[in-house]
Amino acid sequence: MPPKKRGSTTPANKETNSSTKKTSPDKKENSIVCIENHKEKDTDFVILCKELLVPNLLCNHAWSVWSSVSQVLGKDSDMNRKLWGACLFIAVTEFDMPCFTLTDLLKAVGMNVKQFLNVVRKMDVNVDTISPKVNTALTRLEKKYDVSLALYQRFVKTCSNIYTESNDEEVKRILQSSWTMFLLAKGNVLQMGDDLVIAFQLLLCVLEFFTKRCVSSLLQPQYKSSVSATTQSPPVRTSRRNHGKAKPRPPEMDMQLIEVLCKENDCSVDEVKNVYQTSFSAFLDHMGLSGSQELPDVEDISKQYEELYLKNKDFDARLFLVSDKTLTPNKVDLTNVEMTPKKNQSGQEHILIPPHTPIRAAMNSIQQLRFDLNSAQDQPSDVLCGYFKNCTVDPSEEIAKRVDQLGQVFSCRFAQAVGQGCVGLGKQRFCLGVRLYYRVMEAMLKSEEKRLSDKNFSKLLNSSAFHTSLLACALEVIMATYVGSTFKNGDFGSSAFDGTSVETDLCFPWILDVFQLPAFDFYKVIESFIKAEPSLSRDMIKHLERCEHLIMEHLAWRGDSPMFELLQQSHEEGPVEQAEPPATLNQPLKHNHTAADLYLSPVRPTRQTPATACDSPVVTQPQAQMPKPFKSNSLSLFYKKLYRMAYIRLNKLFSALLSDRPELEPVIWTLLEHTMQNEYELLRDRHLDQLMMSAMYAICKVKNVDLRFKTIVTAYKDLPNTSQETFKRVLIREGQYDSIIVFYNLVFIQKLKTIILQYSSPRPPPLSPIPHIPCSPGYKYPNSPLRLPVSNNVYISPLKSNRMSPGVMTPRSRFLVSIGESFGTGDKFLKINQMMSSSDWSLKRSSEGGSGPKPLKRLRFDTDGQDEADGSKPSSESTLIQKLTEMRSARSRMQEQKMKEESKTEDTEP
Repeated sequence: MPPKKRGSTTPANKETNSSTKKTSPDKKENSIVCIENHKEKDTDFVILCKELLVPNLLCNHAWSVWSSVSQVLGKDSDMNRKLWGACLFIAVTEFDMPCFTLTDLLKAVGMNVKQFLNVVRKMDVNVDTISPKVNTALTRLEKKYDVSLALYQRFVKTCSNIYTESNDEEVKRILQSSWTMFLLAKGNVLQMGDDLVIAFQLLLCVLEFFTKRCVSSLLQPQYKSSVSATTQSPPVRTSRRNHGKAKPRPPEMDMQLIEVLCKENDCSVDEVKNVYQTSFSAFLDHMGLSGSQELPDVEDISKQYEELYLKNKDFDARLFLVSDKTLTPNKVDLTNVEMTPKKNQSGQEHILIPPHTPIRAAMNSIQQLRFDLNSAQDQPSDVLCGYFKNCTVDPSEEIAKRVDQLGQVFSCRFAQAVGQGCVGLGKQRFCLGVRLYYRVMEAMLKSEEKRLSDKNFSKLLNSSAFHTSLLACALEVIMATYVGSTFKNGDFGSSAFDGTSVETDLCFPWILDVFQLPAFDFYKVIESFIKAEPSLSRDMIKHLERCEHLIMEHLAWRGDSPMFELLQQSHEEGPVEQAEPPATLNQPLKHNHTAADLYLSPVRPTRQTPATACDSPVVTQPQAQMPKPFKSNSLSLFYKKLYRMAYIRLNKLFSALLSDRPELEPVIWTLLEHTMQNEYELLRDRHLDQLMMSAMYAICKVKNVDLRFKTIVTAYKDLPNTSQETFKRVLIREGQYDSIIVFYNLVFIQKLKTIILQYSSPRPPPLSPIPHIPCSPGYKYPNSPLRLPVSNNVYISPLKSNRMSPGVMTPRSRFLVSIGESFGTGDKFLKINQMMSSSDWSLKRSSEGGSGPKPLKRLRFDTDGQDEADGSKPSSESTLIQKLTEMRSARSRMQEQKMKEESKTEDTEP
């Protein structure tokens, strides 16, 4: 039953072995390669190592990686050198021995950054070819390059608006000097090379510095008038007594010039001013430029950046200035290039639509956020204070004290992550988070008052977990708006290529670590937060939903999670929550639990069985009919969502691998559900998907289905929202990690062997019902288009509302379609959608004996002939649906006939 792990020459997960090699290499291994000592290797490979000053240790390891992957990728003389470069990058990253810069490597193998990233990822042919450490380095490198490219594109555009003649030699010199100085400032001020917003604000500070010192004849009129001599710092006066001891006073900010730059780039003046007065002023002091009114020397700045570049072993961002091939993106990658604004196609040609570049998108999101919170208050409103006073114990003092303490913690950790000069920026973002926190809290309490007809929420408002979670959620919205809706790569804390830690990321779950907040507590507030804050954008709702998924996947299963204590108590009281039956899972997850219920849980009893928790009536399972003891509402709802998400992910993986064996899906699901319900300790410090892949492999083994772990992993990588660390770095025992194959052999199969073997017996255990994939949105926006089960290229999605579409169909507006004809333009599809979603159809169904019109959630085709999310049968007039059903049946019969014919042909062949 256990899979045979193939030998690999890479120490991707052998952390103890690699660390031993790194700490005690001998002099021979550290010496530069010599061709005579590597005669067993390709001569061109050894020459490449010699050019890059690679020591023997890295040369040997890179060659072993090449020997492993070349058996799968093959050997192509045109690609060999590029693949060798990727192997050297892997070796350097694995052993933390950077002996060449990335730019040197790219020039030696003739690739740009994007091409190089693709080649390295292409080499991930085995489970452990590329370790989590290398994968993290690739992710950081790609993000840093994308940010640098976006900043340079905006730098060029902004400078073209500032200076008159871009071809003038003096202007070229200014551009070279200002861009290099920005790179130097970013490297000294920011610990994060991939924070787009703060880096852009710092760039505006640099542009202000150079514009103010530039010859006025080179400036455009708008900037020429903004530069005022009165804003420049007066000469420092010193007394004879302290002659030579006085330091030059830093120049005051020219607010008029800053305001023009910020207006042109849709940036917050207050935030840029804060960056200037803290981070940039400190940098000028360090450079000795605070009191100087002259332009800095280009050679001096370039020399200092050269030292920083050689220290980090990174790509040389100065090469953007000369359009160097190593940094120039391919034409297909130029999606983020600043383009000329397009004209509106609606007839109003004078309206220009700006391009949606990364910086513009970020600035627009921040502007919208600040506008939405402009009317919010930094302190509790009178309405909130009224709720506080109605409590049995007034929480006002504790709330204010907690906000102050968490604010200090947040600002300190923000500065540690971004840069010590960015404490002020951290305070600004925390202030925005507090405004959102108070506003959402007020909306929640109003909703609870309406629901319960009560104004005394003493227990909830005196819950520290509730307030910390609500504030953390508000801050996550703020941070995601500034940083972008991104997440840590696997949350395993690997090191980057330059040796920095990924803990500098501000992405989720950074805020949980800052507040020492259990992910399970944070989960309780997400859904109520979304419902209480109507200004959240669609992207932000998706971001919070993804946070919820990350919590269910692995964050809630951290070793110190309160989940395990709740689960233990639940098992002592009775069985864990069962998965919802198919009829229930076919509907959106609806419940009456609010954040108040979840934070006051587990003292409340469960009033409904899992089968009746949703709105639609269903047939309960036998075990659900038994009286159940008091249970945690929060745990109950968590498991209902967990089962849904787990099956959706399993179904996607199953469809990619075992679609021809549909009878195996309920068996795999039963094993996975049993594991989540009864063997939840296997999830401690692990990922849900690790159990999913192991369950699939185990069932295929006992059912004699040839499915290798490598095949499962390859298909898993193509699923959305997955990380390679999930299968490359799995906890085996305390402090020891290895690949998922080792986890399966040493942990999973040992724990579940008896259960798994039962499925190979003539009388296997009963199977759990297969849940249907939800067809409706969880909150207020629809999901992605749904693919029809019988087709690979037919998708169905809800019709977007159109104010021009008729409310009721008339004989003239009806549209007849013959299945099989050429549809031509997309207008016909729009008319079909209008016909299918019209209220005329729903009303006709109700008049034929139905209890009333049911809203059409999403068009769906099922094997039993159902065509609506509410489960109703198609009416006699649903000719289109009937035709499609007939076509599907005919296609199935044709496929079966074809398979039979092929089978007969194979039997007759010698």
